[in-house]
Amino acid sequence: MPTIELSMPKKQIESAKAVQTVIRREIDRDEASRYDHRLHALLLVAGGRSCTEVAQWFGENASTVQRWVRRFRVQGLDGLHDGERPGRPGALDPVQWRRLEADLRKTPRYFGFAARSWDGPTFAEHLRRCYGVDLGLRQCQRLFRQMCSRSRRVRGAAPDGS
Repeated sequence: MPTIELSMPKKQIESAKAVQTVIRREIDRDEASRYDHRLHALLLVAGGRSCTEVAQWFGENASTVQRWVRRFRVQGLDGLHDGERPGRPGALDPVQWRRLEADLRKTPRYFGFAARSWDGPTFAEHLRRCYGVDLGLRQCQRLFRQMCSRSRRVRGAAPDGS
């Protein structure tokens, strides 16, 4: 009797590096995504995979995955959450962050700017006017990318921004 191959062909992603970059940005987007990422890594380690192997699959350093395992052993699931990070305190408190996120769902024209879509310079000026925060352009661009992933227009907005 002939043998029939039942396995499915391996799927290929044409631009794997670009897909990895998009996924990495999504993981880094917020604390909940990073927590889920760590949780999935630990699930694989708990299933018998090595930290090195999991690190390669997840695009992490093996010592990072080992640190997650140690934190889980000591603190349980709480150990997988982001801890306090060193550095200068943020310029905006959590309430202001939520307001700013809501602001970015509106067009810049809503706030009196000539621009139809948000970009680094418009975002910097908005921070100055509405929040009293004066940041350099590069820092504003990084913050803007962090919040929006890209310059964007409000979906469904008319071309004139209304």
